[in-house]
Amino acid sequence: MRVWGALQAAALLAAALWTTPLAAKNDRPSFHLKAFENIPKNLVYFANSDVVLFQDADANNVYRSDNHGEKWDRVDAVPKGKAWLLYMHQFDSNRAYIFTEGTTHFRTRDRGKTWDKFDSGAELSMFRGDILQFHAADPDRILFNGMVCQGMNCYEVAMYTTDGFSTPAKELRKNTDGCWWAKSSDLFTTGQEDLDKDRILCIVRDDFSLFKQDQRLLVSDNFFKPSADSKNIQEFEPNLDMNKAVQGVVNIAVVKKYLLAATTSVNTDEMALFITDDTLRWHRAVFPAAHDSHDHRVMQEAYTVLESTNYSIQIDVMTTRPSNPMGVMFTSNSNGTYFTENIEHTNRNRRGHVDFEKMNGIQGIFLVNKVDNWEDVSKKASAKKKLVSEITFDDGRTFEYVTADGKKIHLHSVTELSNVGRVFSSPAPGLVMAIGNTGDYLKDYWKDGNLYVSDDAGKTWNKALEGPHKYEFGDQGSILVAVRDSQEADISEINYSLDHGNTWEKESLPDGLKMRPYILTTTQDSASLKFLLIGKTEKSPHWQIISIDFDGLHEATCKDGDMEEWFARVDKDGKPTCLMGHKQSFQRRKKKAECFLKQEFKHPVAKTEDCDCTDQDYECDFNFEREDGKCVAKGPIVPPEGVCRDAKPDDTFKGTLGYRKIPGNTCRSTKEMDEKYKDIERKCSEIIGKPSAPATDKVEQTQTSFEKYDSFEKHYLERGGSSSSDDETIIMRGFSAEGPLDIQITNDHGKKWRIPKELKDEKIIGIVPHQHFKDMVFFLTDGKKVIYTTDRGRTFHSFKAPTEVDRHVFPLVFHPDKKDWLIWVGKKCEKDDCYRIASYSKDRGDHWETGARYVKHCEFTGSSAYKSYPDRKEEQIMCLRHKREDKGKDNPLVLDVKEFASMAEFIVVATENAEKKTLQVSATLDGKTYADARFPYGFDIPHQHAYTVLDSSTHAVNLFVATDMAEGRTLGTIIKSNSNGTSYVLSIKDVNCDNEFYVDFEKMLGLEGVALVNVVTNPNDKGSAPKKLQTKITHNDGAQWAYLPTPADDGFGKFPCQSRGDEKCALHLHGYTERRNHANTYSSQGAIGLMFAWGNVGNSLGPKEDADTFMTTDAGITWKRVKQGQWSWAIGDQGAVIVLSQTAGTKKTKSVSYSLDQGAKSVSYSLDQGVTWNDHEFASEEVKISDLSTLRSGSSRNFLLWGKDGKGAFTLNLDFSGFTERLCKHDPESADKSDYYVWSPKHPLQPDGCLFGHVSQYLRKKADRKCYNDFMLQPFDYNYALDPFNQCSLVPGLQPKDPAAWCKSHPDAIEYHEPTGYRRIPLTTCVGGRAFDTESPVHPCSGHEDEFERKHRVSGVAIFFAVAIPVGLAAAAGWWVWRNWSGKFGQIRLGEPGSGSGGLFEADRPWVRYPVIVLSAVVALVGWCPLW
Repeated sequence: MRVWGALQAAALLAAALWTTPLAAKNDRPSFHLKAFENIPKNLVYFANSDVVLFQDADANNVYRSDNHGEKWDRVDAVPKGKAWLLYMHQFDSNRAYIFTEGTTHFRTRDRGKTWDKFDSGAELSMFRGDILQFHAADPDRILFNGMVCQGMNCYEVAMYTTDGFSTPAKELRKNTDGCWWAKSSDLFTTGQEDLDKDRILCIVRDDFSLFKQDQRLLVSDNFFKPSADSKNIQEFEPNLDMNKAVQGVVNIAVVKKYLLAATTSVNTDEMALFITDDTLRWHRAVFPAAHDSHDHRVMQEAYTVLESTNYSIQIDVMTTRPSNPMGVMFTSNSNGTYFTENIEHTNRNRRGHVDFEKMNGIQGIFLVNKVDNWEDVSKKASAKKKLVSEITFDDGRTFEYVTADGKKIHLHSVTELSNVGRVFSSPAPGLVMAIGNTGDYLKDYWKDGNLYVSDDAGKTWNKALEGPHKYEFGDQGSILVAVRDSQEADISEINYSLDHGNTWEKESLPDGLKMRPYILTTTQDSASLKFLLIGKTEKSPHWQIISIDFDGLHEATCKDGDMEEWFARVDKDGKPTCLMGHKQSFQRRKKKAECFLKQEFKHPVAKTEDCDCTDQDYECDFNFEREDGKCVAKGPIVPPEGVCRDAKPDDTFKGTLGYRKIPGNTCRSTKEMDEKYKDIERKCSEIIGKPSAPATDKVEQTQTSFEKYDSFEKHYLERGGSSSSDDETIIMRGFSAEGPLDIQITNDHGKKWRIPKELKDEKIIGIVPHQHFKDMVFFLTDGKKVIYTTDRGRTFHSFKAPTEVDRHVFPLVFHPDKKDWLIWVGKKCEKDDCYRIASYSKDRGDHWETGARYVKHCEFTGSSAYKSYPDRKEEQIMCLRHKREDKGKDNPLVLDVKEFASMAEFIVVATENAEKKTLQVSATLDGKTYADARFPYGFDIPHQHAYTVLDSSTHAVNLFVATDMAEGRTLGTIIKSNSNGTSYVLSIKDVNCDNEFYVDFEKMLGLEGVALVNVVTNPNDKGSAPKKLQTKITHNDGAQWAYLPTPADDGFGKFPCQSRGDEKCALHLHGYTERRNHANTYSSQGAIGLMFAWGNVGNSLGPKEDADTFMTTDAGITWKRVKQGQWSWAIGDQGAVIVLSQTAGTKKTKSVSYSLDQGAKSVSYSLDQGVTWNDHEFASEEVKISDLSTLRSGSSRNFLLWGKDGKGAFTLNLDFSGFTERLCKHDPESADKSDYYVWSPKHPLQPDGCLFGHVSQYLRKKADRKCYNDFMLQPFDYNYALDPFNQCSLVPGLQPKDPAAWCKSHPDAIEYHEPTGYRRIPLTTCVGGRAFDTESPVHPCSGHEDEFERKHRVSGVAIFFAVAIPVGLAAAAGWWVWRNWSGKFGQIRLGEPGSGSGGLFEADRPWVRYPVIVLSAVVALVGWCPLW
């Protein structure tokens, strides 16, 4: 039933019945009318009563009727115009809530007769709609998901009450993303009474991150309070994935007796679903293996949990493009873990609604619409779906057509609702109504739709009325009511039937009223004789609520003789047959009986009788599908618990034949059926998680030759933590002297390569991996055709680009959250005028809209991570473009903007001062309001020409400002911002950069605040004097820098000096500017604290050809030399496997250096984090190695050598999985038994080793364990600097920051502290101790004296309702690390780089847009718009 846009907020109706006195028989129903100026929304019943509420959302009032709509009164306990939201109690039919602005709201416990104020303790959240969460067993236990705002800084908070808000709500936990009672459903139980009473689950945001991938699920049994024995909050993180916790929890859903937790991760939009029936034991939902056209991954915004049963969960998963979606429906086993496919090509819409509805009250029957021309729809976004309706009577095992008089009919369903409530059925046993048509396919609702009725649960149908109608059931099916649907206000009558729709009577609306019907409804249990009709008229007041009462049509109340036993399923002779293993029957009124049931508040009760099991009671088991009547294996088998745990692949066990009893089927077992479907002998090699092959203690290698190749372009597709696959996919293209060759794909890290037939004959000019979702890759052709894959090269699709490729600009821009949102920047030529156009698509290129012309480049600057900034919506786009749409020289500047760059939550903009011929930096957090950057004292660069925005992952901008532009002498200063990117302090000066302003700046991946730089120690030397470089490291995000200590002398020889690190003797490393491939890094995200580099010991950095290879395992505190010469490195298995190889360049021994053209034939590897090294000879003769690679995440045990031998190019896979088949296990109770130890990064200058005010702990595999892995202060403030004693001191002759200026730049602030010279590092979490930045008197800001006295807070509801907020102090920071900017270390690169020669984003190609902000001839402006 279609809900029009004006009523999309309408709630499902609560169950209701009421008693009506007997009256004399009438010839017609009675009508009561009430007119309203605004549309009545959220119409809801109090169950078991005549009391109805609705909300006037336009005037912010709530109205109540205590006689089923005959008379209405405004709820005057709530001030007029203050009712923002009406909310019903889920489990107590006497309670409701009206929310207002602020924290004072209203509640009723007597169905709205009286209303009391209550204090929620927090404001309504602007981030979520599920404000209240109710306890299923105790109506007084309620959770309030709200929000607290201080200035512009808003964060979510959960409150709770155990007395139904009789007293003010108490704080449960801050920084949440939703909290739920474990007992959120009548059917759910933890199995323990005390846990059912108190257990709460909360999704909690990471303290350092705004990204959903870092959220965690925490559980508490005492409201997250400290216990009597401990000051720590009593909470724990459940092991979602069997024996380990999982990050990235984004939502919790309660489905009958199950709790579902949905998680996401970086690199993919595939989600993992974890399911529990007690909150203690969780299992990941497992879907069948992908095969043929079936992709069974659960993707973000692409799955729908359907109306499920008490014994299984049903989910529909979208499998096609979003603009014309289809899905596959799955049903789980009894514990919700393993899902089998029911029906494919289900019809969905873009909102995730699925054409699916269960028959109310009857087990095993549901209706679906499927797409008959699914092949056309999957290939063409413009293809019109041809929908057919089908029904199942065995819970989805088999389906049949829906028929009327022997003809197929097709029914309009959930994707095009026309009313509220259920689409087809009601609690009336067996009675179903629908709008549909006969023919081959579903046709237009308005032109071809007619009303059909079935009284045998959908088995057969009869045409009831011509045209589309809104319809309802009353008196448990004794009366059917329908009103003709219309797009005009021309309906003046209703229709009703007293004999299951065989005959119909008409009744005119009173007073000649004509309307356009919007809602026809009654109580949810359909036991009432009263109905409500809402419609719109042409005259003011426009909205009418009509109460219709049929109570007087029949004087008699039904007796036993008026009733019949109706069976849910009968054979052709009318005899009852079995459905889901039992016969099911109901007592219902006979079709021709002249009486009404008048059984208020009673629901039909089913009578069941179990049957003997037959073949019809079995379906295909997990990973089996029916072919020619038999269930055939399509994937690995699920073994019984504990089977094959320590077995060999050829060991056997008793496993499934391929069949299982349908979940919920109650048939009685028989000897014949048990024998027929008994388990058979299976091999352990057939199961999910099959045993690994026995360890060989050898490196296995697989070589593939590519004789025509001279070089490679390669793209690794990283997996996410929520990915269900374990493939290691690489997309590669070779190059020869003639040009590019075929594109090849491997899914097993180079052991086998294949050429996709879809790309074989295409002229591909560029390979573009999605920047954020690594499963997705785009292939640009020399025309407008763009080919892409969303599943790592398994299948391919295409779209037509809106404009031609402009090879001088990066063509595709990606959204960080929305995989299908794209910006295309191409060129359009009109006569001799060619210019760039930015177009955008929200459906993966199926449809495009023009955004802006004459652009330089565009970016998505919105993200769900920045939702705390009201003006920075997910749809926000920022573009750099000309003011006018022409290329005239007089095209003037508007904002004088030269360039912008985004990093984490910051958008940094450079504007030109034409008079002074210099640049000025500004920053914004919301894309609308900008603040000029204030540089530190003494940092005066008269002509600023270049900025580089460095990796800013720690809640502050690291900005490199070039201070010397002379070629060969380029260098600059790194300055660091406060939390809103506007006030900067000097971090370190004389930092080295190259002529293109790439900076020797390297972050330690995975550790906040640890970075390396190279500084120029002879900045004042002029002319051609070479730079003298030294390396420094910081462990507190640039607040302090130190030299690297020298390694101890080793077997390779002695170093020229020894020191803990000073200007005369230290370890110095070659940096970013000397890197042949900028995508390579010192460290790996998966091996925290490990780092490799080339360098030397001495007073400065020497030539690269004299460098050796060094490593650290403690984040740069200590170092050791591992090889002489320059060896490339690759880190796998989270640091448990390290491989070194001699690649292009030179290598050195103690006595001689020689070109690598002589080749290499072995690699060196370590299995104990570099303690010992072994060699593996991979060739009998030396070959040339150009690269050594593995997954950037550091999770693989496979490595790939890329090289050339006498026959041509080759790849060589090195597989280290043969060294162990045992998975490492962590035993938190026994350090000796555990395969891991706890490692914490330290700050070398802090006596307690704290890093950013806290101690992070990581699990590291013990070096001696033979197993493999499966699975964290106070700087100086503005106008202050470190004095010789490392204390913050005021610069002589200067004054501290003016408090008036501070208050002016922070208009929401009500107070300030006298400056102390210190400020908190934005990332720090330290608590207690001395707060140096606030150890001074506090004063009110001018004009805020009253607020200062009462600590006034800004209204969150005002923010919720779209009040713009200016930039001020930033909210919590983004955690913008390598995962989002792979290949962008040291600076932003506006494009994802490939590696190897010929890549689309190589530095020598015109695609690359250098991240530095440089004065140019481009006349541009910055504009932002919500997807235009």
